[in-house]
Amino acid sequence: MDISVVVPLYNEVESLPELLAWIRRVANEHHFTYEVIMVDDGSTDGSWQLIEVLKETYPEIYAIKFRRNYGKSAALNVGFAAASGEVVITMDADLQDSPDEIPVLHNRIKEEKLDLISGYKQKRHDPLTKTLPTKLFNAATRKMSGIKNLHDFNCGLKAYRKDVIKNIEVYGEMHRYIPVLAKWAGFTRIDEQVVKHYPRKYGTTKFGFSRFVNGFLDLLSIFFVGKFSKRPMHFFGSMGVLSFFGGFIIIVWLILDKLISIAHGSAYRNVTDQPLFYIALVAIIVGSQLFLTGFISELVSRNASDKNNYQIEKVI
Repeated sequence: MDISVVVPLYNEVESLPELLAWIRRVANEHHFTYEVIMVDDGSTDGSWQLIEVLKETYPEIYAIKFRRNYGKSAALNVGFAAASGEVVITMDADLQDSPDEIPVLHNRIKEEKLDLISGYKQKRHDPLTKTLPTKLFNAATRKMSGIKNLHDFNCGLKAYRKDVIKNIEVYGEMHRYIPVLAKWAGFTRIDEQVVKHYPRKYGTTKFGFSRFVNGFLDLLSIFFVGKFSKRPMHFFGSMGVLSFFGGFIIIVWLILDKLISIAHGSAYRNVTDQPLFYIALVAIIVGSQLFLTGFISELVSRNASDKNNYQIEKVI
């Protein structure tokens, strides 16, 4: 199969008929063999009931329904697991991503032997409350990830070589940083494609203020996980050792200072009467705790169970 189109959706009942007709038209014009994997992330507006009806007209649909809303990352992870196409395209269901971009993305993946192409919406039709945080996160992600050639990490329209989506795990809300996950997994042939962004035609945006905070926390998380997930002792252990020995040296210095003062008959203060002693004591305790945290993290990382367990209600 040439292409798998993975479409995560949540309450997009109005846009689905138009989206499927658009994808079919593009695929037929370019003679692609394809499937459309739709993952209903707990919609409550009748999206699933409509998909069941559309399945009769569009046999290329493979649809999965969650029992409740888990988020876009969960929908993408399950969609990736089900995909069988040599090139996998992801797009949002709100018609702001254009299926007309599919042929270019497919051809670039195949001809340029790229691992991943991320869409770049140069001209966006979103409110400032959405575009400004996106620009800030994109700049921070470029800096922290070292992927300098991407301007829009969070664009829903992306293309992947099949090997990429079968070797990364998208969880939490890490869909914003899939290019970073791919790079950490060793897929470094990453590029971008300028794509057209359409104004929202139906429904309302799912963007809220919480995504601003979550995006920042996810960025820190993806950086830490990518750098230290296989060796957490390197992070916690090094900090713990520095803190422990810093406190230990201070205490030794305080004791030696007292002994020298006694030897010279000079006035001195008891070690425990000095604030510096308690600072050193805290540093030793914190250092020991950090070291133990690193040790426990090593054990957890070696025996971690699958993070992606989702309740699937129906599959058609």
